[in-house]
Amino acid sequence: MGNKRVKMGRKYVRKKTKYAGVYYIETTTNGRSDKTFYIRYKDEFYKDKELRIGKQSEGYSVNLCNAKRNEIMHKIKHGEELPKIANNQIKTKLTLNDIAHQYFEYRNVHNSTRSNQNEQYRYDTHLKHLFGNKLIYTISLQDIEKLQADKLKTLAPKTVNHITTLLGTIFNYAITKQLYKGNNPIQNLKKLSIDNKRERFLNRDEIKILMDEVRDNELLYLFCLLSLSTGGRATTIINIQKKHIDLNNRTVTLTDFKNKSTYKGFITTDMATILKEHISTLKTNDNILRINNKPISISQIQKRLKPILDKLFNEGLDVKDAKNRVVIHTFRHSFASNLAIGGTPIYTIQKLMNHRDINMTLRYAKLSPESGRDMVENIMKNIY
Repeated sequence: MGNKRVKMGRKYVRKKTKYAGVYYIETTTNGRSDKTFYIRYKDEFYKDKELRIGKQSEGYSVNLCNAKRNEIMHKIKHGEELPKIANNQIKTKLTLNDIAHQYFEYRNVHNSTRSNQNEQYRYDTHLKHLFGNKLIYTISLQDIEKLQADKLKTLAPKTVNHITTLLGTIFNYAITKQLYKGNNPIQNLKKLSIDNKRERFLNRDEIKILMDEVRDNELLYLFCLLSLSTGGRATTIINIQKKHIDLNNRTVTLTDFKNKSTYKGFITTDMATILKEHISTLKTNDNILRINNKPISISQIQKRLKPILDKLFNEGLDVKDAKNRVVIHTFRHSFASNLAIGGTPIYTIQKLMNHRDINMTLRYAKLSPESGRDMVENIMKNIY
């Protein structure tokens, strides 16, 4: 059963772990089950010593306790100064909001503005109201698992993983900058399984339906037109500036923020006519997609397009059905799919999509007329 300890009239039972000299007591924190870890060892005078390390809800684990015990024993053996137990240092008064504020200031120096905006939006939308005012050491693995389960009710697994990863990144920043001495609770969180193979794409008839629906909204019309004719990601499209448009050669320079590169897309004669009029009053460095003379954000486009896509294409589909729901990223998938259906060589599609790895493009090969589908049709013809 282990050693017993009496406190305030209650009996606490120390339970053994898989590591010698590492024990824990079952306790509660804020009404939730918790564990308080202790280590035992002999000091330089061979006297038994016991130290309270900390709680599981504070980020401690049996592995950390074992490592701390081994460090102490090593220093005793070699006559070195014993390390301080981090328990008294872990209880920083900083909240998650305090850490996040410093983290985002750091990101502003080292990352692109658009990337920072996406991360800030994710934090403000999904983390701030739940954990923002909590002291960082009080955020436990159990809290994050509950967040994961709650978000999964309305969001795709990939999106939920992005949220928990951001939280883990903020913890890592706090640890690296020595703002927090505990463990990162995310390290023991099991990520959700995801299937990135989006199958849905818009065929030519569906594209026409969409364009007719947004035709009277210049902002959405241009966004859809550029997305479906270049295959650029949403961040790529909203960052197109006047200087990126070459009307004479009917090309547009696209910035791939994921691969950190630029590449060329093509615009049709009709598109060139539309764009010529639209950009005539813009300055060279102006973004061509603007609201109130300011560049648009992903959230502004999403807010306007999602209801339209849901009405036209997603009726009756589960909100988490990522394979079949039409979303903004479906435009990129539609671009490549329709190229393949039209017989475009796979290496040309790779170039137009700016894929680093041909394997990313090969998923569209099954749609090509040369895929063998017509051959199968011919050999099975008239035998039924």
